[in-house]
Amino acid sequence: MDEFDIPIFKKAYELYKKFYTFRSTVSKQDRFTIWQRCEGIILDILEGLLSASQLSRCDKLPILEKVSLKLNFLRVFVRLMKEVKTIDNKKYVLLQEDVDEVGKMLGGWIKSTRER
Repeated sequence: MDEFDIPIFKKAYELYKKFYTFRSTVSKQDRFTIWQRCEGIILDILEGLLSASQLSRCDKLPILEKVSLKLNFLRVFVRLMKEVKTIDNKKYVLLQEDVDEVGKMLGGWIKSTRER
């Protein structure tokens, strides 16, 4: 199996690319604080998904749960960026849709991993 063909990885990859395109619209002050933190979290999520795809079923669950926690941090930080006006409402909605989609896919993967 090619780990790059995993739908959740593709979605998270697209999330990062979208996030990256918004970077130039963010003030320097915010770019080196909350923006950089969110960027790191998205990269951690990608890394975790890729790691989990390579592991046996019993080893996947702890990694997927860590990814889920990171995704929750990302949700909070993206909302915070909207509230402090680092990003506008339109960008917030676009990012949040992708974060929610990754969350649904991750929830399904965690559930199926637990049930086996």
